[in-house]
Amino acid sequence: MDNVDKNILEILEQDARTKPDEIAKLTGISGEEIQEKIKRFEQAGIIRKYKTIVDWDVAGEDYVYAIIELKVTLQRRQGYQVIAERLYKFDEVRSVRLISGDHDISLTVRGKSMKQVAFFVAEKIATLENIQSTSTHFVLKTYKEDGVILSETEQVKRLPITP
Repeated sequence: MDNVDKNILEILEQDARTKPDEIAKLTGISGEEIQEKIKRFEQAGIIRKYKTIVDWDVAGEDYVYAIIELKVTLQRRQGYQVIAERLYKFDEVRSVRLISGDHDISLTVRGKSMKQVAFFVAEKIATLENIQSTSTHFVLKTYKEDGVILSETEQVKRLPITP
């Protein structure tokens, strides 16, 4: 991958709504060539999806997010991929990652309440045969998501001093 392709992908990663003509101005190649490159990136699976980041707190929706760390036992001829495929099929699961450290897999899960997430983990995740243990961490506040700052900087408001 050359630097122009990398630049195009970085521009789209920052804002998927950037028009090919705008990207052309930034990269110095034609808008038509940009459109063809984007089409090739989509066909090759380099661009997987265009995404909108929603601040659900501002939208007034109450979702609960949790990070679930899993220790797993691998079966003969069955690697992490098989376990990950089983986990990412659940609608509640937003992401699945193989991680290093004390745990093997990290899930990000979304539900309507802490109780709903807890029951999901207890009934659907912990009961899977390969799962040795789980560790659930509820997300209290998200300050930045996929490079986008979600929380407004609080301004210190002081009362004016009068003589």
